[in-house]
Amino acid sequence: MPTPSPDLYQAIILDHHRSPRNNRALEDGACHAEGYNPLCGDQVTVWLRVADGIVQEATFQGQGCAISQASASLMTQALAGRTVAEAQALFERFQRVAQGKPEPQDGTALGKLVALSGVSAYPMRVKCATLAWHAMREALGGAALPAAADERTGGRADASRESSPSAAPPARLPAQ
Repeated sequence: MPTPSPDLYQAIILDHHRSPRNNRALEDGACHAEGYNPLCGDQVTVWLRVADGIVQEATFQGQGCAISQASASLMTQALAGRTVAEAQALFERFQRVAQGKPEPQDGTALGKLVALSGVSAYPMRVKCATLAWHAMREALGGAALPAAADERTGGRADASRESSPSAAPPARLPAQ
């Protein structure tokens, strides 16, 4: 199968940056978490509506570079209808690809998310691409970020599962 052109990947990223999908807050008891990248100022809040172990809806709001906003938009589309376990596995898979590690060949492709794989060549952009993903993981109540989190953030990785966006400090990205 031929490898898609980098121009196609750029077009996907620009499309999701200019016209982000699911760019709104969710109310009604949706769990959420905030993410903040202190190195560049990107911010994102991810909301998830989970029922019976299935991500029914995923949305986000934020501000930042094209990479961070496109990644959040693509992520929300990829999560809808997945189980919590599948969402966490997708987090792990996307993290590996963003870091330039080989993608496991187990038959579950990343789809359009692969458009962000080029960030692996730019370590500072990996943080932009994974910001919403870390917030999503926190919103799901996933495993805490590593204790050796980014020293610039004091090792904190706090997130809120309440309906108020200001209930807790934003999640911080771990050091890459």
